[in-house]
Amino acid sequence: MKRVSAILLAAGESRRMGGINKLSLPVAGEPLLRRTAGILMNSSLYEIVVVTGYEQHAARDLLGDLPIRIIHNAHYSEGQMSSVHCGMAALREPCEGVMVCLSDQPLLETGDIEQLVDSFLHRCPTSVLVPTWQDQRGNPIILSSRHCGEILAGRPKLGCRKLIENNPGLVTTLEMNSDHVVIDLDTPADYQRLLQRLEAENNTTVEINPGNPP
Repeated sequence: MKRVSAILLAAGESRRMGGINKLSLPVAGEPLLRRTAGILMNSSLYEIVVVTGYEQHAARDLLGDLPIRIIHNAHYSEGQMSSVHCGMAALREPCEGVMVCLSDQPLLETGDIEQLVDSFLHRCPTSVLVPTWQDQRGNPIILSSRHCGEILAGRPKLGCRKLIENNPGLVTTLEMNSDHVVIDLDTPADYQRLLQRLEAENNTTVEINPGNPP
């Protein structure tokens, strides 16, 4: 059976969020990190590894009793690629592809993950799949597992972005059905816009105070 595993990056310092760890922000009644992990777990992804870093104990608390493997990147301050390397090195099971997921995409749904996995396994003619929305590249991406060795070897300092930028012939883009893959949370203004959108979509009233989130 063909399989795609996943690395969920949860090591960032939320530097632009005004002193708040964005992974703890509630989205649809659930902390953002826990929500994202649950979406991955509810999909057909095979092995899932969560990489923590900044405030690792808080991240573990947010994940609570979820049956998911968590590892810590002691070098998270060196940047996102250090967490990607950490996650790739921690994968134990053979797979055809590795999905690299960001924790701060609040609109992602299991259907988005399934669309990407199915497309990579059955319709992607290249070794890298990148989702798009109206020609804007998004996340999560899926890489053929054969690239993991190259990235871990760092040829030289090879990362996902450099791999994609330097080898456009390896990349297939997939236009998604929604903008979920291009929406993330970096600032209090991003969170405010998210709450306003959710309020409009659900026709409910949400108290908005990004400086002191509910």
